[in-house]
Amino acid sequence: MWIDTHCHLDAAEFDADRTTVITDAVAAGVVGLVVPAVECATFDAARAAARAVPGGAYALGIHPLYTPRAREEDIATLRRAVELAMGDPRFVGIGEIGLDFFVRTLDPERQQFFYVEQLKIARDFDLPVILHVRRSQDALLKQLRIFKPRGGIAHAFNGSRQQADMFVERGFCLGFGGQMTFDRALQIRRLAVDMPLESIVLETDAPDIAPEWRYKQRNSPVELPRIAQVLAALRGVAPEVLSQATCANAWRVLPRLSGAMAMGPGDGPATNLSLISPDTSGQSR
Repeated sequence: MWIDTHCHLDAAEFDADRTTVITDAVAAGVVGLVVPAVECATFDAARAAARAVPGGAYALGIHPLYTPRAREEDIATLRRAVELAMGDPRFVGIGEIGLDFFVRTLDPERQQFFYVEQLKIARDFDLPVILHVRRSQDALLKQLRIFKPRGGIAHAFNGSRQQADMFVERGFCLGFGGQMTFDRALQIRRLAVDMPLESIVLETDAPDIAPEWRYKQRNSPVELPRIAQVLAALRGVAPEVLSQATCANAWRVLPRLSGAMAMGPGDGPATNLSLISPDTSGQSR
């Protein structure tokens, strides 16, 4: 069995065949899946996508790529949504949040504002965070030391071994997915092999970060078992060992996830978390 700790199943790319994608992923052995929101407008869509999946869960947050159109009052909206979601077993944390210093057009100070304010919410509700980490490892760590959330996942991690160890020391697991399947991804592969097994979780970031065999195509959670096979081969362990370890890791860093995974399709409250209609067409994650 496998847990996809990062999958944007609510994305428009899945509108035409979301039910089929879910069915195929479950048949492939994906028993749990976390859908992180990217802005207030996607809170309800992320929750709805999670409710459609056996073992589906969701997180709420404002992604750094969406900070240009976010408003400061969205922080209050997020806090209210989290208050409502705390009664939902499918809700597992704050995410996707973080910093992206790769995209030069993004305002670093604006990103920092939303990142810090969301860390405060995570701290206040004692929730883990799902972090977007792109050329921003040290800046993220600086604020983690100040606000001390209860850990979480550093999604699509691609930093140094020293930085990786610092995230792990703060209660984080590192997310590995499609990037690791490329032979040229030497640094990511080195981390995926050398990091302690208890520090690793699996993810797809679907529909983005497709594995090597689906390069420039839509990614899907159905690819997770094959991605896991690549990691198992790189580490020289049996897939069953990797499955057991990565599932245990996901449950540890996302403590509410075990409750979400006990739920069937459609289970859980249907309370609206926002009154904003989602519009994520053409946005990357």
